[in-house]
Amino acid sequence: MGNLFSGLDSLGLGKLSDMNVYETEEKVEKVKEEQKPVELTESDFLFDKSFTCPVCDKEFKVKTVRTGKVKLIAADSDLRPKYQTVDSLKYDVVACPHCGYAALNRYFNYMTSAQAKLIKTNISANFKGLATEGDIVTYDEAITKHRLALVNAIVKHAKSSEKAYTCLKTAWLLRGKVETLPEDTPNREEVIKQCQTEEREFLENAYNGFMEAFPKELFPMCGMDENTVSYLVADLARRLGKYEDATRWVSRVLVSRNSNERIKAKSRELKELIAADMKKNQ
Repeated sequence: MGNLFSGLDSLGLGKLSDMNVYETEEKVEKVKEEQKPVELTESDFLFDKSFTCPVCDKEFKVKTVRTGKVKLIAADSDLRPKYQTVDSLKYDVVACPHCGYAALNRYFNYMTSAQAKLIKTNISANFKGLATEGDIVTYDEAITKHRLALVNAIVKHAKSSEKAYTCLKTAWLLRGKVETLPEDTPNREEVIKQCQTEEREFLENAYNGFMEAFPKELFPMCGMDENTVSYLVADLARRLGKYEDATRWVSRVLVSRNSNERIKAKSRELKELIAADMKKNQ
């Protein structure tokens, strides 16, 4: 290559002096192949986050999804989010392994002394501990933690909206379990049927909880504004076969002056779903 690389030997790079400035396409493709990004797994999106329990004051760590790292790819009509690679919903409950207190992340630190006493008496006194988790949280483990969070919410006399939201998220997890259930699962059809039965029960409790909370609690509720909760209640009613209620609640969103275009568009789609379900079930 003439004198293109003269002087490199003084830098200790003399062996590179016979390089070709323009590599062949084969070499370029080989380099590209070697530089392909490694496919990420669920555990790559997690880290151990420390919490201090407001009931027993002990510190512990739970697996948490790295904020902003997972990609939202879709959402069900009842607002259940679907993420790429990892289902963030599995990591939404914080559970103390020492005393058994558990709650959705957004509610975990809100605790009065009276509530702490109720939890110590009714839960901690009988709590036998949580199963040791692996690198990720399974759907069964997540569902168990959500059930524990619901029991805690009931024991501490939480607001209806907190209990409703916990029920809703448990229903979403049961749906996620069904969608990802391996084909070789023993008694797979029975497992699916059981999950779907339980999902409906949790959806019904979520619906009843939001109906109870709506006239009593202030907005935002569970991080949602009034129109979003109205839309959610409408879809829950549809899923439960309460079509008149569903129609009334979705209409409430469509005529609201405060509804943004995004929620109105979703409401128009939901109105069509309600009509289709009513026709199918006549």
